[in-house]
Amino acid sequence: MAGFEFWKAQLAAASVKVVAASVDPLDKAQEVAAGLSFPVGYGVTRAQADQLGSWWEERRSIIQPSEFLLGAGGKILQSSYSSGPIGRLEATDVVRMANFLDAQARK
Repeated sequence: MAGFEFWKAQLAAASVKVVAASVDPLDKAQEVAAGLSFPVGYGVTRAQADQLGSWWEERRSIIQPSEFLLGAGGKILQSSYSSGPIGRLEATDVVRMANFLDAQARK
């Protein structure tokens, strides 16, 4: 999440809004969100993970990375699912993708 905060000016220039969510309870999520300029949700449940099609890790009762780039009207333009910490979207990749999609839409 720190990477998205670091690149917030470039994300804003590409009209990208960032939100995050966690299984953490409110107090822990507030700690994680301290210093971030975007909202961080909390208390993600197994049922919500299932609705997203996310990988739920039984041993630790956590959701693994599930990332979405949404377009107008909430249409999913890009998604990434992981079964561990490798393979997460990077802020720079999101900026490039948003700029590419914008350029394609203007053609």
